[in-house]
Amino acid sequence: MGDGSDPDVQLEARLMEQDSFEPPEKFVEQANVSDEAIYEEFEENWPDAWEQAADLLDWESEWDEVLDDEDAPFYEWFVGGELNAAYNCVDRHVENGRKNQAAIKWEGELGETRTYTYQDLYREVNEFAAALRDLGVEEDDVVTMHMPMIPELPIAMLACARIGAPHSVVFAGFSADALATRMNSADSEYLVTCDGYYRRGDALDHIEKANEGLAGVEHEVEDVVVVDRLGEELPYDLADNQHDYDELVDTHDGARVEPVDRDAEDMLFLMYTSGTTGEPKGAKHTTGGYLSYVAWTAQSVLDIKPEDTYWCAADIGWITGHSYIVYGPLALGTTTMMYEGTPDYPEKDRLWEIVEQNAVDIFYTAPTAIRAFMKWGEDWPASRDLSSLRLLGTVGEPINPRAWKWYYKHIGDESCPVVDTWWQTETGGMMVTTLPGINEMKPGSAGPALPGIDAKVIHPNKNEVEPGQAGHLTVQKPWPGMLRTVYKNDERFINEYWAEYSDPENDEWIYFPEDGAKIDEDGFITVLGRIDDVLNVSGHRLGTMEIESAVVGVEGVAEAAVVGGDHEVKGEAVYVYAITEEGTEGDEQLRERVVEGVEDAIGPIARPEEIIFTPELPKTRSGKIMRRLLEEVANGEELGDTSTLRNPGIVDDIQQKVQSD
Repeated sequence: MGDGSDPDVQLEARLMEQDSFEPPEKFVEQANVSDEAIYEEFEENWPDAWEQAADLLDWESEWDEVLDDEDAPFYEWFVGGELNAAYNCVDRHVENGRKNQAAIKWEGELGETRTYTYQDLYREVNEFAAALRDLGVEEDDVVTMHMPMIPELPIAMLACARIGAPHSVVFAGFSADALATRMNSADSEYLVTCDGYYRRGDALDHIEKANEGLAGVEHEVEDVVVVDRLGEELPYDLADNQHDYDELVDTHDGARVEPVDRDAEDMLFLMYTSGTTGEPKGAKHTTGGYLSYVAWTAQSVLDIKPEDTYWCAADIGWITGHSYIVYGPLALGTTTMMYEGTPDYPEKDRLWEIVEQNAVDIFYTAPTAIRAFMKWGEDWPASRDLSSLRLLGTVGEPINPRAWKWYYKHIGDESCPVVDTWWQTETGGMMVTTLPGINEMKPGSAGPALPGIDAKVIHPNKNEVEPGQAGHLTVQKPWPGMLRTVYKNDERFINEYWAEYSDPENDEWIYFPEDGAKIDEDGFITVLGRIDDVLNVSGHRLGTMEIESAVVGVEGVAEAAVVGGDHEVKGEAVYVYAITEEGTEGDEQLRERVVEGVEDAIGPIARPEEIIFTPELPKTRSGKIMRRLLEEVANGEELGDTSTLRNPGIVDDIQQKVQSD
């Protein structure tokens, strides 16, 4: 350990005290967007300013009108325009002389690699598009995909886009029931899946789950295509309507399918997201507005250039993977990375090994992963050469200042801007974040609304909050990447997203994402999490995200989840479940420091009733913490369904620990 004169200790102290960071001059000089006049330009020339997003694409027919808001909130963008998403993501780069550039670089969990040039991708997409057509897939048929992170997934997505068939990707970790529910909702008669995949070195059987899901589909499924990922490791028999992917593609070797012209408002894909009623919602995204928006945000926020090697470490089964692994990066003609496995297999430097070996320029990941990196310690990234990195990004949830600063220092070497991006499945792309070539960065605050995005933090009475006050995050104007409706349920679309703050009689439509937020005097928005993630302690409403941020801000704590427990006096009390960093004991001293940290950050009213240290938190396969189960533990209730957890045993362990304390 060093003393106060140690340069590393001094640097750490300075970083922890610093509230804002300027973008490095070297970055600004090369940034795609570096003129702050862009904000004014969008404000003065809205909505026509969005043409600069559409101009990033090649259109078969030019649009007649940028925005048609006559039937609000069913907005239409780039009305009358026609284009094809696959052509924009593949063909035009081949035609423009970049056929030998890598389009997709894939790393399997066992260390195997595959690289697809744009010419390779063109060939594969055409052959599979021809195969789908041969199976009977027609324009507007929804094709479901239940696949892990293998290259055949983006190939299948682009093949569908080529022939005008919307796709519906179901995360590979989802259950058989989830697959059946989504195929039923979409009336999907076609499925592309695989035999299995690898996790932590083990071969997982996927085809059995897919077949179980197919048995729950209420209509006839015409055809199923199965990718053989595991080879001899998992022998399986194909049913009568099932086809081996490789054999199917081989029969269409060298085929070329003319890309189908799609109206800008034609559906590109469905993405199902959790609903408050328990029934998943099918967010409908269209071809012109969505593709324009993800290309524009990928270029402006992620600073993607064609010569980059770019890596978004999400799963394509989620909207982040759709927008910022597949469509945004490929529309810009860059090299996009895909990784099948986990961050800590075979060692905890696996991601940094991939960054080093591929000279990755841009890295985009979730705060959950960053907190895990912190827990494992700085020695792992320090053992690898990360000097190729130019920009870092975070997505999926708010990131607390301490994790932000760790990421900035230990991954970005203080030379990479960090873009903290707020957006949703429904928004299609980023909404609130800094433009890295323009804005300063404030750890813990996502940033201002992007140019053209009218985000306001308001009271329930619709008045804007004062700087520093909390309220509800709203979006007051439409944007090109927005969902068009909930599939086959326009009423639910209005009720869930527009009803709260809109005034239909006066044609005033306000989008409400159900997130709480606060805004500072510079217009920087700090997202506080879902508004239902609020505790009522002695009449004071406390956001769980704010308390969690305070807990994780304590030295030695890597991750935390906060829930409410019943209390005779306070109504609700604060229960903290915390994971310690590597080498830190979850003892009374740390417990006291957590209490002090919460009281310092929020006040004595938020003082935790209980602090439980645990090696893990109960998480779904997508990495979301199941706070409901932690509430049941806090209240001594019978535990509900744990089948969606990737680590169901941890709940019993936590319960026993609480009961023995």
